[in-house]
Formats: sequence, structure tokens, C-alpha cells
Amino acid sequence: MLPRPRFVPGTALIVALALPPLLGVGAIAAALAFGRFGPAPAPTPAARAAALELPPPAGLLVEVTGAVLHPGLYRLARGDRIEAAIAAAGGITAQADPNRLPDLAARLKDGQQVRVPFVKGPGSALTPRVNLNQATEDELLGVPGFTPDLAAAAVRQRELFGGFTSTRDLVTVLGMSEADYLAARKYLTV
Repeated sequence: MLPRPRFVPGTALIVALALPPLLGVGAIAAALAFGRFGPAPAPTPAARAAALELPPPAGLLVEVTGAVLHPGLYRLARGDRIEAAIAAAGGITAQADPNRLPDLAARLKDGQQVRVPFVKGPGSALTPRVNLNQATEDELLGVPGFTPDLAAAAVRQRELFGGFTSTRDLVTVLGMSEADYLAARKYLTV
């Protein structure tokens, strides 16, 4: 069993005399602290509205190359089209080949490279043809209707299963859209 605490004689008198001044000092310290660090001021309506706004959507980083005024990397908003990327690069130059421009209405993807091809010398009135069974991915990207994914798939298809028998294989084998095929077929040969 625990021993009972014993009070020293005269302790009650000391506590009774010291307690009121200690409580007073504590009250003064609390009042000073509350006055200095009191409640935070109410936020202004503009600050509250800014706190409630959603952050802007992350942008896309796109490279624009070829026959544009200022080729380079550009940060564009999600949902922008290829036309916005070309405009950000200063627009096309007089050396751009208008027959081989990329699809200006296509949506941009992060990391995409937008190529604006140059006119290929004085004989460019004739449509240059790209051999589907020999072209590199870069050469296929210069053909209207080809996306980076489709160009890679065409090269992969050729490496794994041999050459194409017809340009129509782009639609039947690789799933190219009919509209893209109609734009691309005059630039292709097998």
C-alpha cells in the first residue's frame, strides 16, 4: 500500500498567498499573446475565390520543325490543334510545300513533333512518291495522313511480315482511316 501524503505545516498559507499573483501573471501573458497573435484576419473574397479555383490543365510540349518561321519547342494547352502549334512557331514560310502540310485540324499529343515540309526544288510540281517498302519512319511522316504511330507500325509490319503488296494494305492491314488513305495514296508507291 502507498503511504499517504502529508502536508507540511504552513504550506496551505503559502499556496493561498502565491496562487492569486501567479494566476494574474498568467492572465496578462495570455492577453498579450492573444493581442499579438490573435485570430487570423478573414480572407478577402478575391483570396477565397483564388483558393477555390482549379489549377490550369497541364500543357503539352510540342516540337515544330521544317518550313516555319521559328522552329523549336512550344508549350501548348491540352486540346490544341496542329494549326495552333504552327501559329506558335510563327506560321509557315514561303518555302513550305502546301501539298504536303500536316493535318491542321488534328489534335496535338504531348511530345509530338509537327513537321512542315519544304518544297523540294524546281521539279516539285510533280508529286514525289515514297516507296512504302523502303521508306524510313521519317520519310513516312512527311506523307500526309501518316501519324508517328502509323509510320512506326508500317516499318514494323514490313520488318516482321515482309513488304506491302499494295498501298491499300495501309487500310486493310494497319487500320489507316479511309480519309487519311485518300490523302496519302498519291504520295506512295510499292
